[in-house]
Amino acid sequence: MQLSLSSPFALATLGYSQAAILMVLALLCSFLLLLLFLQWHRPRDKRLPPGSMGWPYVGETLKLYTENPNSFFSNRQKRFGDIFKTHILGCPCVMISSPEAARTVLVTRAHLFKPTYPTSKEKMIGPEALFFHQGSYHSRLKKLVQASLLPSAIRGSVSQIEQIVLELLPTWKSNTINTLQEMKRYAFDVAMISAFGSKQDLEMEGIKHLYRCLEKGYNSMPLDFPGTPFHKAMKARKLLDEKLRSLIQKRRQSGRHGGGLLGILLGAKEHVKLNQLSDSQIADNIIGVIFAAQDTTASVLTWILKYLHDNQDLLEAVTREQEGIRSKIVEANRGLTWEDTRRMPLTNRVIQETLRTASILSFTFREAVQDVEFEGYLIPKGWKVLPLFRSIHHCADFFPQPEKFDPSRFEVRARMINSLAYVHLATYQKHTYAHVCRLPVMLLSH
Repeated sequence: MQLSLSSPFALATLGYSQAAILMVLALLCSFLLLLLFLQWHRPRDKRLPPGSMGWPYVGETLKLYTENPNSFFSNRQKRFGDIFKTHILGCPCVMISSPEAARTVLVTRAHLFKPTYPTSKEKMIGPEALFFHQGSYHSRLKKLVQASLLPSAIRGSVSQIEQIVLELLPTWKSNTINTLQEMKRYAFDVAMISAFGSKQDLEMEGIKHLYRCLEKGYNSMPLDFPGTPFHKAMKARKLLDEKLRSLIQKRRQSGRHGGGLLGILLGAKEHVKLNQLSDSQIADNIIGVIFAAQDTTASVLTWILKYLHDNQDLLEAVTREQEGIRSKIVEANRGLTWEDTRRMPLTNRVIQETLRTASILSFTFREAVQDVEFEGYLIPKGWKVLPLFRSIHHCADFFPQPEKFDPSRFEVRARMINSLAYVHLATYQKHTYAHVCRLPVMLLSH
């Protein structure tokens, strides 16, 4: 006998379990419809950017993970233009891939788009790190961090950086190495010098160990249960915070702030309407800056070595440049100096072209703090906005033959004027360039 569900006795006939399933399905459908309404409903006189939001909740996340990320973004850019919407990683997003739009989001109207990170990342780095703030506090911290990376602050550490490389080189001889991991070792030691002014203190080894534990859980699932990588990382984070606060207190009490970023943060003078930085603010920012510096710098170094390996003529030219500097160092019986690093025009261009071609930071996340009218479209409050650096760096309008590794494109500085790609590269170099140039120098000189 065929049963019609329109019958008033249908649910009773189906049985309790089947009725429960139908009710759950009905609730689920209602929930999905509500999501669709909230996600896509907007006033008729304001339109969202073109694009596809994919499936409810899931969006286009599966496509992002199953396709080449470069293809995912470039295909949508070709179809919809330089600004388009999508839904990935549980968030409605607007992607932008023109230098002008990226400049608007990151610079000219930056107050409308706050940096955003998953809550788990904020817990792990520290809520008072400059990455998670805007306004006067962010501006002040940014200036202090940049001060620690100025030539005047870095030049005194060149000999220490050189010594790190000289200690690493023998460990690679006659061995097969994991290049990225070795570059991480190098970058981390350099970051320690930048953060603390020295890596010789006995406390530094304990801090390094805790950082490694923290790093292992950084990109893990944020499940804070005993035994999970995230739980272990959070325990390491607590111990690291205690060690840093102890170090901060010792330096405060001794009256000797020391070098590196820590010394600059401790020596920050009280400013109008801004109190002196607390121990927790200093600790969170030290942790955050080392995190930001290590992986990106190590990745750039790895790509530099790859591109030089793949371009033998360029490798030989860079080697000649470095051998010329090395011969002067040997003749004068001295170590590498800051002035030596300024006499490396070709090495300089190789680094710049690596930053462009590899695009270590493919995009960054921002979040609209209010409904924003943007190039004729509406970006709703709470939506993520992603400037696509890789798309800009690989745009043929700005970089002819973008897939070609060609350092000569950086010979004429005037070529840089119209592309935010260069603005991004220049910003990135403030954090990596002074250190990145050291390792190729020493690798090619020994």
